[in-house]
Amino acid sequence: MTQPQTTEQLPYHRLARLSPRYRWWRPLLGTLVAAVTYLVAVVLLMLSSAALGLSLGYREDADGWPEFGPVSGTAVDLLSIAVAIPVLVLTVRWIGRRRAGTVSSVTGRLRWRWLLRCVLTAVPILALAMGGMFLLPADGEAESPWVGWAAFGKALAMLLVLVPVQAAAEEYVFRGWLTQTAGAYLRSPWAALLPQAVLFAAAHGWGTPWGFADLVVFGTAAGWLTWRTGGLEASIALHAVNNLLAFGASAAVVGGLGSDESAADAPWQMVALDVVGIALYTAAVAWWLRRRRLERTAPAPKPLAPPPAFAMAYPYVNGAPVPPQWAGGPGQPAPGTAVPPASRGAGGDGADGG
Repeated sequence: MTQPQTTEQLPYHRLARLSPRYRWWRPLLGTLVAAVTYLVAVVLLMLSSAALGLSLGYREDADGWPEFGPVSGTAVDLLSIAVAIPVLVLTVRWIGRRRAGTVSSVTGRLRWRWLLRCVLTAVPILALAMGGMFLLPADGEAESPWVGWAAFGKALAMLLVLVPVQAAAEEYVFRGWLTQTAGAYLRSPWAALLPQAVLFAAAHGWGTPWGFADLVVFGTAAGWLTWRTGGLEASIALHAVNNLLAFGASAAVVGGLGSDESAADAPWQMVALDVVGIALYTAAVAWWLRRRRLERTAPAPKPLAPPPAFAMAYPYVNGAPVPPQWAGGPGQPAPGTAVPPASRGAGGDGADGG
């Protein structure tokens, strides 16, 4: 007795193969299309924001672009990253030929309750790590003055709206699309996770070696969480809370949001505290997973049935095609009318049939 074959289960990094119409070239073409479309979207956003700023009377800099100021300028920067989300949604649908939600998780959607649980887990852990950074020596630099509640409240409102979307966009690009593109060809999760971590660090610029290493650790941990939980929720929570705390600290001081420094420029002391926070959060999520069942795989699609080799337009009887019948047509009984038995002889079996 033969055993029934079980359906192959695809982990998160292999979900590019979830489409029945998957072809080897689709992830590569999708990456090219997404990159070009994203660049076009960013150029249109910048031109639109420049036109809006000039129409509102903002001063022009030496290049003719409006000077938005730290809050509005940061908002434009965050939006320029956030536009990656609709670009990827369209790419997954049109090029990948699969549901856009398959980039969110193996369930085909974003698991909001799990996302909230991860956010609540990340807040105290990362806030503690951020608090430790404020205790580090300032390397002889003068402390920046407090910006004031009015300016801080305005900046914080903007950050609470845009930073989670910006952080999610980066997760959809690096832990989502790029990981699944590599996973379309590589079965090993680490072979798919490590390249995106290096690309993630490089996308933030080349600062100190410690800062670059910190970003690689962040990308690797976020990638492992994505693979281990079967979705982006845990990595989005880590990224969003981390960026909110960092941007919030910058918004609290004069000139903080206008600084050109990024996470890639961090010294080793800050990196050490940041790595501790990432490790504690990762361990906390792993602890939650032992107490909560999450879907980590999705069933592979069944192959499309091949079309019939030859299909006749009409059935054949005695070598001649017979068109389909229709009720009430010429020579046919009306619906509901009893049909008499067919005649056996050429002239029928009536009284004259002899």
